[in-house]
Amino acid sequence: MDDASPPSRRLYIKTYGCQMNVYDSERMADVLRPLGYGLTDRPEGADLVVLNTCHIRERATEKVFSELGKLKAMKAETGGRMKIAVAGCVAQAEGAEIMRRQPAVDLVVGPQAYHQLPELIARAHRSDGEVLSADFAPEAKFDSLGAGGAERQANGVTAFLTVQEGCDKFCSFCVVPYTRGPEFSRPAAAILAEARALAEQGVREVTLLGQNVNAYASEIGGLADLCRALAAIPGLDRLRYTTSHPRDMDDALIAAHADLEALMPYLHLPVQAGSDRILRAMNRGHDAKTYLALVDRIRNARPDLALSGDFIVGFPGETEADFQATLDLVEAVNYASAFTFKYSRRPGTPAASLPGQVDEAVKAERLERLNTLIERQRQAFNAVQVGKTLQVLIDRKGRHKGQIGGRSPYLQAVHLDGPERLIGQIVPVKIAALGPNALSGNLDILEPA
Repeated sequence: MDDASPPSRRLYIKTYGCQMNVYDSERMADVLRPLGYGLTDRPEGADLVVLNTCHIRERATEKVFSELGKLKAMKAETGGRMKIAVAGCVAQAEGAEIMRRQPAVDLVVGPQAYHQLPELIARAHRSDGEVLSADFAPEAKFDSLGAGGAERQANGVTAFLTVQEGCDKFCSFCVVPYTRGPEFSRPAAAILAEARALAEQGVREVTLLGQNVNAYASEIGGLADLCRALAAIPGLDRLRYTTSHPRDMDDALIAAHADLEALMPYLHLPVQAGSDRILRAMNRGHDAKTYLALVDRIRNARPDLALSGDFIVGFPGETEADFQATLDLVEAVNYASAFTFKYSRRPGTPAASLPGQVDEAVKAERLERLNTLIERQRQAFNAVQVGKTLQVLIDRKGRHKGQIGGRSPYLQAVHLDGPERLIGQIVPVKIAALGPNALSGNLDILEPA
């Protein structure tokens, strides 16, 4: 089928969890497009529904099964024509259980096997039965995309780009090593080809993705070397990466933050806790002092850099003193933003069987205190931007007539009045006001009449 042919089948993809799942969903749509599948924004009447799942949180897993119950009824209304696929990390971890609990599911596809979707769909149609593919084979996954994904279709002026998958760190609370497999880095040539293709389609900002993205290693070197190569691509003006691990933040990458204008001054550097005792129980491989020293080194290299982080409260055995150590670390770092979670017991992880599981009410109370502190820091960081001129990448129309929106170097949403022709451009914006979740400002340039 010609890629340019109008879609004859409707594809609905619902994405849960992390940015890597967003990237994977986009690539699943790319893989299925030649088969005549065009994206639709609702599941009703779709020929194929894909749930791209996340296994990090127990609640997220149950949401998937709840959604499958609704889809079962929709499938019945189509006389069984609708095919239902479960992809991602829940598929990897609980493929057989999904098939047992929900017979309406036609195929289950692990995160390293979505390139096999065309074959699996054909098998599902032929056999009218369930198909399971959950192999750990990232090489095959990326090789199958052809030319490093150079044929990928851009969707807007920003894009995610997976450069690394898997994890070898085995934090005691985390399922990622079991659902995504060991660390694997894509060849730099494939990444650069995909990035060039995106830039040629007008993408101005790329976020590099990996479970431990700064563990990246390829034929050209580490993540710092990859960033330098990407920064040389014409039209690609902004680079970000996530998620990084403190243990893999090396001197070369810190130097890249000082040297590369394209590398945005906003770094997500999860620590998870401030108590050394809890960090050891988490198997993080660093203590609070080491983390704080690393933060100082990074800020010395790039003084305008802002930090975000991840925190888990209520890890097994966490005392009030341990939690206070987390609050103390947050105070010391002064984050621009952070993601915070109550500890979620995941079957099969070492932490699930640890003694001293913390009561849910205690977790909730500690999370509220932590969120209050983080929100105070976030609002203070945003308030400091008022009166400054920030370089804003305009990426969308605003909600109101004559309004446009974009992102600051610190990933803050920024609203302003301006013409739609500025979408895709980086413009100076003088920040005038702070809203609950965004900044507003005015173009700091004279617009032609």
